[in-house]
Amino acid sequence: MVSARYIKRSAVMSTVSPVRRRTMQAVKSKDTAPEMAVRRTAFAMGYRYRLHGENLPGKPDLVFASRLKVIFVHGCFWHGHDCRRGARTPKENRDYWQTKIARNRTRDGKACAALVDAGWDVLTIWECETRDPDVLQNTLSGFLG
Repeated sequence: MVSARYIKRSAVMSTVSPVRRRTMQAVKSKDTAPEMAVRRTAFAMGYRYRLHGENLPGKPDLVFASRLKVIFVHGCFWHGHDCRRGARTPKENRDYWQTKIARNRTRDGKACAALVDAGWDVLTIWECETRDPDVLQNTLSGFLG
């Protein structure tokens, strides 16, 4: 007998093209290009950090434990930034994506609030903010300095 959960998942998967499925499976959550840009810049500035704080709410991308500071590097689309890339909504399955991005934003807000309540300073760097190295360096020095 086939479970209802399996049938539901199969029905959803059958509507997604193989190309779209491969594309979505290739999306990474760690070591993304924007995250690597932030890491390289912080390291070049002399700051040392831990990666992906497993024991902290939201698993921040960079953890500066001695300073009680954390940095999240968010993709504009996935976390609903108000820039051009983050404000666009896919044409297909619009309700699903709007709900998903709203859940991501809610989860991000709860993680930041929990970190602030625990005494941490939190910085969110958006994907679009990593494109200019000078702006990124000024942001990091202002936050970590």
